[in-house]
Amino acid sequence: MASPMTIELWPSGSVEEVQTVVRAVYKQVLGNPHVMDSERLATAESQLCDRSISVRDFVRAVAKSDFYRSRYFESCAPYRFVELNFLHLLGRAPQDQREVSEHIVRCVAEGYDAEIDSYVDSEEYQAAFGENVVPYYRGRMSAANSKQVGYNRMFAIERGPAQIDSAVKASQLVFAVATNSSNAIAPSSATVIGSGTEKRFKILVSGSKFDSPRRISSTEYIVPASKMTPQIQRINRTSGKIVSITEIV
Repeated sequence: MASPMTIELWPSGSVEEVQTVVRAVYKQVLGNPHVMDSERLATAESQLCDRSISVRDFVRAVAKSDFYRSRYFESCAPYRFVELNFLHLLGRAPQDQREVSEHIVRCVAEGYDAEIDSYVDSEEYQAAFGENVVPYYRGRMSAANSKQVGYNRMFAIERGPAQIDSAVKASQLVFAVATNSSNAIAPSSATVIGSGTEKRFKILVSGSKFDSPRRISSTEYIVPASKMTPQIQRINRTSGKIVSITEIV
């Protein structure tokens, strides 16, 4: 059954319908911003209008634009960048630490474009949106979430039509995803960060600048879930390559 939020560009669509699609893509992929005329992708819009590219291709172009890169890749914490990629391109929140780690490692190892392509070229994207449906927030539908926590997390990162996603730079899910916990308000008896029971993760890094004097090829960092984002930022600043992120059990 089609979602009531579905906006699809048909082969016979008029110029007005193309513009409706263009506005919907900008709103969804760019996180509900105000886009000035000088920031619009005139060439890609023209290609979409004459059908030389599909809506999926246009989504890719917008996600690889300077507008998106500057607001979400260069200005946000790594975890925030990944969780917003899930929201903007797949319409849901990340399900678990494995998903987040996979995308962080890909972005560091293969680069920005490869990270964007991994969503747009995924089987999930194709099954949900195909070539000509504008991505939309699916995370509030149980069918889009294999786990209940995914449904709950959607409400932590999708705050409604009044929110501009670029206004929030810090991850909203880093602790919940790392600890596989819900984003619901916890009772007073819940585990307290720093209590000694907070989950920890091992980050395996190779090639950091500060590793060379010690003549070793890789370094392991053991960090609590609440310190993941600043540690990843530090690794990125030292040109380290994140090989893997695993939970210590």
